[in-house]
Amino acid sequence: LDKKLGSDYDLIRPRMPLRENAKYEDWKIYFEKFIPLLKSGVIFIGYSLGGIFLAKYLSENKFPKKIGGVLLVAPPFDNSLGDEDLLGGFKLGADLSLLEKSTKNLYLFFSADDNVVPVSHAEKYKQKLTSAQVIVYKSKNGHFQTPQFPEIIKIVKNLDN
Repeated sequence: LDKKLGSDYDLIRPRMPLRENAKYEDWKIYFEKFIPLLKSGVIFIGYSLGGIFLAKYLSENKFPKKIGGVLLVAPPFDNSLGDEDLLGGFKLGADLSLLEKSTKNLYLFFSADDNVVPVSHAEKYKQKLTSAQVIVYKSKNGHFQTPQFPEIIKIVKNLDN
């Protein structure tokens, strides 16, 4: 991202605590420490558990700054992941409308060959988020294990226009 977006963007990549034994409340406390550092028009990108974290947080909390966009890559929707488990409080609430109201630029990305977060989760999000742009790729090398993701770069750059 750094190289492709260039110096026009300030990237903050928080290393969330206890990633192997993640707890939503711990992540929330840690995340909220970064809010004062963020500028109006912030663009959030969350991948996998980070995606459902952002979905949950932004659906339960009114964000104090203008959000330029929210891009969620392979975010699980519920606990139907097979070997994976959404323990630790990451379960989404029934109402995701605040997430949609937080930005007019809400994108969700899924891959049909994802063996971690099934593409069926895209349909579940579509039912709850009617204005979100849900994009399903034929293949992104499984659970988005791809070194290049030019589509996300293009979307981020277009959000500034």
